[in-house]
Amino acid sequence: MRRVTGRLMLLDTASLYFRAYFGVPESVRAPDGTPVNAVRGLLDFIDRLVKDHRPDHLVACMDADWRPGWRVELIPSYKAHRVAEEHEAGPDEEEVPDTLSPQVPVIESVLDAVGIARVGVAGYEADDVIGTFTARAEGPVDIVTGDRDLYQLVDDARRVRVLYPVKGVGTLQTTDEAVLLAKYGVAGSGYADLALLRGDPSDGLPGVPGIGEKTAARLLGQFGDLAGILAAVDDPGSKLTPAQRRRLDEARPYLAVAPKVVRVAADVPLPEVETALPRTPRDPVALEELAARWGLGGSLQRLLSTLGA
Repeated sequence: MRRVTGRLMLLDTASLYFRAYFGVPESVRAPDGTPVNAVRGLLDFIDRLVKDHRPDHLVACMDADWRPGWRVELIPSYKAHRVAEEHEAGPDEEEVPDTLSPQVPVIESVLDAVGIARVGVAGYEADDVIGTFTARAEGPVDIVTGDRDLYQLVDDARRVRVLYPVKGVGTLQTTDEAVLLAKYGVAGSGYADLALLRGDPSDGLPGVPGIGEKTAARLLGQFGDLAGILAAVDDPGSKLTPAQRRRLDEARPYLAVAPKVVRVAADVPLPEVETALPRTPRDPVALEELAARWGLGGSLQRLLSTLGA
């Protein structure tokens, strides 16, 4: 990737267009009657984000593979409940509302025509793309996501924060280390260990039976990290209860593989892309055709005006 020194904004695109889909009425339709609520909602989200936070660089990060085989190999239950159809030759198909699926290619075409960098890498989730951009960025980073897994990237020293939509995108929780410590008892670097210990039913992560969020935070506060907790299991003099020691010991096979599944990758082979915020559309002719075909109206015009300001 090219050198990024200004403020970088990374969009967890699927997370945001899902929120747009459920937050904007399906009565928002193209001239032919096709729902475009996710398309227009996402454009409005991006417009608001650029207006409020003025990034120098913007990347729409995509799920080229929402359930990578290397994660499933380690924990077979990973996102298994969200599979609509399995494919031996490629990524499994995720369960997506019928009227959202056709809008995703439209979103991709509009982002491309506007000139907003759109990056997905085969074999990786958007989270991994975000993790790698964050690791390589030289300036401040704003990660916009409705997925708390990305709290693990929060780092005050590197000026990395998560903008978490509480309601729509008009109300964002600016998540820094102080917020994480107040809410979860851990800083960004400890959030992945917290998540894998407590588990996450939405991702099919079993966690350690009997170790909930508060207990996980307390153990991390006592012993520092997962390695410290496992060292305490082996230390007869440590202050683990007999039940905690037994549960953690029985969970060793899971704890041996869970970190690789839960922690986002920081070494994704990113393509060379132009991440600078576009001031004018990359392909105005295509964009005009898309706007007419899908009735993008004010949502697109507002975003273009904001980008050009």
